[in-house]
Amino acid sequence: MSEEETWGKLNNGKFAAAATTTDVLAVLGRQFDVTVPVQIGFSRGADMIVVDQGVVSVNQLAGKILAGSEFNESEFFLRYLAQEAGLQVKLLRDLDAKTAANEVGLVLYEDAFVACDAYAYELQGNSPRLNGCVGWTPRTDEVIEASGGKAKMLVSNRNLLVVADILTVNKGFAEANPKMVKGLVHGILEGNRRLRDQPDQHVGIVAKAFGWSEADTRDELSRVHLSNLPENLAFFDGTIDAAGSYSGIYQSSVLAYGSRIRNPVDGERFLDLAHLKALKAEGKFADQKIAIAPIKTSASQQLEGDPLLSKDIRFFFEPNSSLLDSAAKENQDYLDTIKSFLQVSPGSLVLLRGHVDNARVEEFRKQGGEELVKTMALKAMELSKERANGVRTALLKKHPTIDPKRIEIVGRGWEEPAGPDSDLNRRVEVQWFTLE
Repeated sequence: MSEEETWGKLNNGKFAAAATTTDVLAVLGRQFDVTVPVQIGFSRGADMIVVDQGVVSVNQLAGKILAGSEFNESEFFLRYLAQEAGLQVKLLRDLDAKTAANEVGLVLYEDAFVACDAYAYELQGNSPRLNGCVGWTPRTDEVIEASGGKAKMLVSNRNLLVVADILTVNKGFAEANPKMVKGLVHGILEGNRRLRDQPDQHVGIVAKAFGWSEADTRDELSRVHLSNLPENLAFFDGTIDAAGSYSGIYQSSVLAYGSRIRNPVDGERFLDLAHLKALKAEGKFADQKIAIAPIKTSASQQLEGDPLLSKDIRFFFEPNSSLLDSAAKENQDYLDTIKSFLQVSPGSLVLLRGHVDNARVEEFRKQGGEELVKTMALKAMELSKERANGVRTALLKKHPTIDPKRIEIVGRGWEEPAGPDSDLNRRVEVQWFTLE
């Protein structure tokens, strides 16, 4: 059954438990009378954004129109990335509607496969009205293959671990049957252990259950990271450093959907981690470690390509200095933003590009001609790099678990002004490079 078919039955007690994703729980939370006792895993590559060949980053989706379906993990995937790039997602009534310069247009279809079909159909015309689709395999792959080079994958969630599968249990059932719920939690973790540690012995069970061939089953399992006990505990308490956390994903969903979620509820109200904690106290799965690694499909250097997205952040520095203003709360929030990029995507890199204000260039030119401009440009380049390094230093001090090799810096001086606003030009641009 689809998730939509299970929600009502789960709520009224006809189903004891069902799987969903953390982002969907955030959308439907006020309607749900459930508990969440365990994470099942992370999706790793099933969800995908397919776009016109010329689109190279999430930022370039501004003004474009995509096809998708409502309130599922692929829509959240788009909304999450758009939000991080500073773009708004605008729902459109039809393909002839227009979007503003800072908006991504989204036309909703019956389901994700129909949305992909709509984009594939538009690609056949001379003036396609869609610039992409949001869906999941295998339909997304088929659209790319049939496009004749007109479409490509912008990004999948292979290394963007923000789609987290969780078990939801009817609250009344959970309260009446705690031993059965503990058995479900234990069983899921044991099943995950067997498939992770001994796939050859157990893949046939999954194949038989779904009516798949063993080859298809292995392919499907390659698109999921099945979570173990320590990964579960880290996911729920927010200390996981190689994937999205429960609270982080839940809050991101609330922010990404905005007014589409009426009266959002606190995600903590659903959690019941007693069974996970009991299994740990009993010494179950004591040998397990957190083991979420990036999936590399190319040996090329990440920074030689295009960043997945860029974000201009105006850090506050001490006057004429590369030291961050310790009194500015915004600086601490911005450092958390950079950390979240690295957290949700194992193997990703962040490039900090420092910039300074270019307002005094003409003044320098009048004072000392081009020679003074050249001298001051070199100083500006040095200061911008020092400021980028200041951000890097502060980031590693606040979040010491970050691998320093994942943070690179460059100074651009006043060479790349964002516009005429002097304040905005004193900035650090964060570029996020992910693996595919």
